[in-house]
Amino acid sequence: MRPGFTPVTVTALTLGFAFLYLPILILIVFSFNASRLVTVWGGFSLKWYVELLANRQLLDAAWMTLRIALTSATVALVVGTLAGVSLTRFATFRGRTPFSAMIYAPLVMPEVITGLSLLLLFVSIDWDRGFWTVTVAHATFSAAYVAVVVQSRLLTFDAVLEEAAMDLGATPAKTFFVITLPIIAPALASGWLLAFTLSLDDLVVASFTTGPGATTLPMRIYSQVRLGVTPEINAISTVLIALVTVGVIVASLMQKRQIAARRRAAT
Repeated sequence: MRPGFTPVTVTALTLGFAFLYLPILILIVFSFNASRLVTVWGGFSLKWYVELLANRQLLDAAWMTLRIALTSATVALVVGTLAGVSLTRFATFRGRTPFSAMIYAPLVMPEVITGLSLLLLFVSIDWDRGFWTVTVAHATFSAAYVAVVVQSRLLTFDAVLEEAAMDLGATPAKTFFVITLPIIAPALASGWLLAFTLSLDDLVVASFTTGPGATTLPMRIYSQVRLGVTPEINAISTVLIALVTVGVIVASLMQKRQIAARRRAAT
């Protein structure tokens, strides 16, 4: 047994991983169940995936969720990047303290409060709830996460590179787009992916700010699960798990290649 691995630690790790991943494994297995009863195994079958393709409600909800996530993540990236740059590059300005508080507030604010506040806002300005209200709501709290990621990266950024570019005649705007943005691109990608994931996963805020014709996939799944888990729910959940797994694997491979390329360049 390796140093540091005792029977106690091995048991704790096994129980911890089982607690986290065994329910997911059971869900995946029963998505191939031939029986309509999700707790009774009736043989291997792919018919629920075939029926999923004909379930227009789930497919429309999935497409709506994807559109909202792509739009809100892009908006959150722009707003969050500007906020992160402002907090990092402008050390002192009037209103910095309340501005910082407003940036960090969505990180600790309960989702119910955020959703209710946005609902009251949309009602007060008489904005019909639908696709855009959910998108704005998701971008509102996602921008805070992007700002934190960008700010953390800029705090370790070597400002000498920007100073050298401006000494050579580059304007501040050109320096930002040609020098700064490419260097902090991994942080921007991380912030966008985080905002995209938060939008895909959100249920509470979307429930407050949605309207007719803007039902997201988490809302659709939650409404159907309340009446009982169906095999189609297991199937679409398995599809989502597969997409996330592929994304994690691709990101890991890309990171390994970048590390290997840096090592080769250093040698």
